[in-house]
Amino acid sequence: MGDPPVQAVILAAGEGRRLTPLTNRRPKPMIPVGNKPLLEYIVEAVAVAGIGQITLVVGYNQERIRNHFADGDEWGVTITYVEQATQLGTGHAVLQAESAVDGPFVVLNGDRIVEPAIIERVATAVQNGTYPLVTTTTVETPREYGVITSDGEIVTNIEEKPEGPVETNQINAGIYGFSPAFFETIRTTHTNGELTLTAALNEHAREHGGIERLSYTGQWLDVSNLWDLLRVNAGLIETEATAHSADETTRDREAVADDVVIADSVRIGPNVTLRGNTAVGRNVTIEANAVVENAIIFPDTVVGAGAVIRDAVIAGNVRMGPNVTIDGPPETMIVEETVHQDIELGGVVGDNTTIGAGATLTTGAVVGDDVDTDAGVTIDSRVPTGTTVRRG
Repeated sequence: MGDPPVQAVILAAGEGRRLTPLTNRRPKPMIPVGNKPLLEYIVEAVAVAGIGQITLVVGYNQERIRNHFADGDEWGVTITYVEQATQLGTGHAVLQAESAVDGPFVVLNGDRIVEPAIIERVATAVQNGTYPLVTTTTVETPREYGVITSDGEIVTNIEEKPEGPVETNQINAGIYGFSPAFFETIRTTHTNGELTLTAALNEHAREHGGIERLSYTGQWLDVSNLWDLLRVNAGLIETEATAHSADETTRDREAVADDVVIADSVRIGPNVTLRGNTAVGRNVTIEANAVVENAIIFPDTVVGAGAVIRDAVIAGNVRMGPNVTIDGPPETMIVEETVHQDIELGGVVGDNTTIGAGATLTTGAVVGDDVDTDAGVTIDSRVPTGTTVRRG
């Protein structure tokens, strides 16, 4: 009997409150980008990295994940599910997988897209007895993540979203290698509030003089806020290079940019312009003379004639009347007291919402699910789910 093969544990239990209304009906990892759920890119990367056994830690709206991935056969892997009934932190989430893991394992986030090569490097390292192991990468906004303090290739501390000045742009990339012994480290970690993997790793670093790390410079796409979806969508379309669908009979190719992905059963009217970084989901209808650019349109939505949709995320089963405009200059947006400058987000529209003819969404408007708006209204802020927006 050889050593047990390396397994993967993917954390997909979270709700993603900062992404409401898109997470009202689906867990964050099931939000589509490039016409596939975020989580599907991670499952595919794990499979390409040669790991055949995946444990998905699920919780919020978990049936959406279970129904989509089933036993994993479609991806050439075996998927087991464990439940994190209450979201009590990433360390607590990993603990839920203890019964499903019998050897070295890799942990990934279900909403963070990375290349198969780094997963393979971590798997090889833990197979060879190097664990615990963290990966690091560099970003322009380190204070939004777990900032790394290191001594050469040894990580000595990870500080989540530090308040004060940050002297490095090295952050925790969120791909880890562990042995089953680390479950006990997590269990015995003392923490006030959520039991995070970071707290357990820091405790291990204090006791053992640090943690091995692997530096990663490849694609690293993280979704924290609504506008990140557009950035990630653009990044994936660029790398997947899967422009257009096979059925070209319903559209004029000249008006479709190369960096556009179109799902099956999409109906596109005459003189429609689809510009770059756009993903159009299944069974979407885009009526004559509409312009769509840098946008994600979920399945079963109708975009009315003459509409202009830029820098926008439109959820499922939305009815958008003729001549609706979603656009706006880069804005400052505040999320949970954090100020984000120059955000390009025309607007977000939740599931099953109807936007009246000639309405305008601008400056990052966020319209909830099941909203009904009159014709000609202007929306420039957040509209709660279930609201009726009257004119005047």
